[in-house]
Amino acid sequence: MSESTQSKAVVNDTLIEARPAPSSATGPLRWLQDNLFGGWGNTLLTLLSLWLIWLVLPGALQWSLIDAVWTGGSDACRANPDGACWPFITQRWDQFLYGFYEESERWRVNLVLAGLFAGIAWLVWERAPARNLVGLFMLFGFPLLAYLFLYGVPALGLPVVSTDQWGGFMLTLVIALTGIVVSLPLGVVLALGRRSQMPVVRSLCIIFIEFWRGVPLITVLFMASVMFPLFLPDGVTVDQLLRAMVGVSLFASAYMAEVVRGGLQAISKGQYEGASSLGLGYWQSMRLVILPQALKIVIPGIVNTFIGLFKDTTLVLIIGLLDLLGMVQSALADAQWSIRSVPYTGYVFVGFVFWCSCYGMAIYSRRLEEKLNTGHSK
Repeated sequence: MSESTQSKAVVNDTLIEARPAPSSATGPLRWLQDNLFGGWGNTLLTLLSLWLIWLVLPGALQWSLIDAVWTGGSDACRANPDGACWPFITQRWDQFLYGFYEESERWRVNLVLAGLFAGIAWLVWERAPARNLVGLFMLFGFPLLAYLFLYGVPALGLPVVSTDQWGGFMLTLVIALTGIVVSLPLGVVLALGRRSQMPVVRSLCIIFIEFWRGVPLITVLFMASVMFPLFLPDGVTVDQLLRAMVGVSLFASAYMAEVVRGGLQAISKGQYEGASSLGLGYWQSMRLVILPQALKIVIPGIVNTFIGLFKDTTLVLIIGLLDLLGMVQSALADAQWSIRSVPYTGYVFVGFVFWCSCYGMAIYSRRLEEKLNTGHSK
């Protein structure tokens, strides 16, 4: 072998200049440098944000806390119209929470809300026993029992409270939770149907999804409230709240189907082939292999759909259902509270309640992502 074809080892006998070790500084200053002042772009955005906070925060604190009216009634707020009127919230609290639900039966609402929050806390607690059974109950059993308990079963000693008396935050939760419980499984079925190899099933799912995604939710609610009863036989009626819940659930399920379909498309072909090689059938492979991975990937999209659904419940106001926002607006019509600061106080209260609810869902979704190693950001 000639010398030109032999590989020659290159040895560098020059010492490399010593360099400082990577910085391991910690503490507040390091956090500020990494998160707020890491480069000229972040520094500019930080300074701009601080300037906006300086412009808005002092006035907001002055109006909502320092100059606010905390005790008394409408006369106290009328004497100080430049501050928030919190007595408007405290004196109308029952109406904002229960709507026009009969006062003697409000213990039923309290019991249902306590069961709801207890179930959520049980599911959030990672070491809770029988979490799977509790989850199945909260998904399928609790909504039906809660509806019967709120509506009433005379045979069990629970008088009927018609749904036209439901309102406030209770009604918001009823519509939102119904939409969440129905839209997720229905969205999964629609997503699987849209990817089906059967042309009829695929076409029906595509038509359903594109129809509901192409129609505004306001139109859906109007159709459910005004047009749908026209197609019913004489003497046949369907509860208005039930019609609204069905419309909201079908609307949300179309969006949920596209979110789930995105997760299914993100799964590599090898996962399908691996499931087939194990002898798993279609539904077994979906339940045990494909869907767990797909749903894990699209947790942010699922929670985003839930948050949008929760906020969209305020649109039921246009068909005469008074949710939390509707109750606040109806209370503003009272001449006793015709004070300049009262509308702002009511809308700030509604916004704060919705923000707390939506932010709570966002926090839980991030914890779930970290637990399942779904994303890299925190």
